[in-house]
Amino acid sequence: MKGADPKYDYGTHFLFQGHETGAGYITRVNLSADAQHRVTVLATREADGVTALPTIDGSIWYPWSKRLLFTQEGNGSSSGGVWQATPDFPSVVNNLQGIMGRGGYEGIQADSEANIWIVEDIGGSTIVGARLPNSFIYRFIPKNKYDLTQGGKLQVLQVMSKSTPGQPIKFNSASALTQDVQDLHTYGNVFDTKWVTIHDTDADGTAPFNANLLAKSKDGTPFKRPENGQFRPGSYFREFFFDETGDTNANSTANPAHGGYGSIMKLVQSGPSADSGKLRLFYLSDKVHSGFDNVAFWGENRIVFVEDAGDTLHTQRNALDSGYLFDVRTDYANPANQPIRILAQGRDPSATIDSGMLGTAGFQNEGDNEITGFHVSDGDAGPDGLLGAKIPRPFKDGWRVFYTQQHGDNVTYEIIRNLDCVESRDEDDRR
Repeated sequence: MKGADPKYDYGTHFLFQGHETGAGYITRVNLSADAQHRVTVLATREADGVTALPTIDGSIWYPWSKRLLFTQEGNGSSSGGVWQATPDFPSVVNNLQGIMGRGGYEGIQADSEANIWIVEDIGGSTIVGARLPNSFIYRFIPKNKYDLTQGGKLQVLQVMSKSTPGQPIKFNSASALTQDVQDLHTYGNVFDTKWVTIHDTDADGTAPFNANLLAKSKDGTPFKRPENGQFRPGSYFREFFFDETGDTNANSTANPAHGGYGSIMKLVQSGPSADSGKLRLFYLSDKVHSGFDNVAFWGENRIVFVEDAGDTLHTQRNALDSGYLFDVRTDYANPANQPIRILAQGRDPSATIDSGMLGTAGFQNEGDNEITGFHVSDGDAGPDGLLGAKIPRPFKDGWRVFYTQQHGDNVTYEIIRNLDCVESRDEDDRR
């Protein structure tokens, strides 16, 4: 890979990042480089050299087109979408808003059949003390996986109602406390799902479009601010876990039965391109475990969710964000079963200063630190390296673990193994 210094060998191991705070830009952490060459700014503008990049939320490597895909959590009408970028320096960045639309796009994943799954986070209006479910799960089916600019079909996930058989659970502008929303957040319920096409570039063209509005018009099923999801390793991309951040407020009238604290959902299909599937609640969040954002599988059966609970909920529960390890074989309907906290996020120096100056006239508070990314990978850049294709083995066989924090110093960390600890129970993930 090339960098700003044409005489330097930047190595072969990289961590790519988009940045959500401040101006939009893309950086590459050169993991094999010396300190002077450790971070490279790849791009701040689109390929035209004029249009500034937006602030960035989610990202993946898409091996077929050999492009990085970055998302922006926008409003759907004038912002949000997906951008593709080459991994070298300087990066060439193209806007795909006319291909995949605009929305509150955050989580993004690719499956083994080259479909792109997008998890949306657009907070709904507050009605009677609770936010309306207002965000959708999308699947993009490309015409040409080697060139996404050629277009394709964007679909939205539709979940069928239990209280009104034969009808989909759809956007309700009047209430966040409906029977359908409660049913979605009740253990034991299993819902039929199907994918509904909302935009096809062959028929609808390539002008930018509002995916959120189209999802509502086609009776897609809204969720309470889902942010990220991943495919379970070993499931052949047939199991997809995604979270809902919820209302991030202990005073929400949606707590707990209507998902006010958020949740984790599990979608099962016969294959990644299947038209239908089954959805159920995997975990109903509570005040202590709430505001789930980013996610990564630790093994075949263990999955990590990290929090972005926000300053309001931090104050209400007198606790900052944490990362939790769940076992997908565990029945969390039993209140005795709870996830294991593996990461506790405090305040770094900048966030501590911000907290101390909260309320000071003219001072812009950046907010408490959040755990804004969690990544487990062996660095394989081919289709076999897709998240979910292999069973992760953290700290072994080239598998590495990273996490990032936002607000404050915005540090990126690598988690390394403590050699004084006992062997991790890898056999648990192979059963």
